[in-house]
Amino acid sequence: MTPPATPLTIDAVRAVDRTAPRVVPDPAGYDRVTGEWAEAEYRAVEIADDSLGGLWEGEPGEVFFESWPYTEFCVVISGRVAVRDDAGARREFGPGEAFVVPRGFRGTWETLEPSVKYFVAMR
Repeated sequence: MTPPATPLTIDAVRAVDRTAPRVVPDPAGYDRVTGEWAEAEYRAVEIADDSLGGLWEGEPGEVFFESWPYTEFCVVISGRVAVRDDAGARREFGPGEAFVVPRGFRGTWETLEPSVKYFVAMR
């Protein structure tokens, strides 16, 4: 990676918290939504349309993906979430646990209780 022509200052360093720009994804962008699905992202970094990362918070509900749109690295801070494939196999994650959902995964994201996670999504 080539360093920038002008050295970056401390202003380029961002906290990954609720001070980052808040984005509420449109539920219509998902293949299927159930329950009282609600979410918000606080995007600390966005690199074109290819990658983004920050803080995510969600309320109980489920979203189904025909094909997960990116490889996503997640670290649960609070709450409980689960990921379930079409065959019914399921993995559940809680505070302090990290996991990766690969691009192209077909299945369901379940937010089991109000949850917060750090995330990095890369296309």
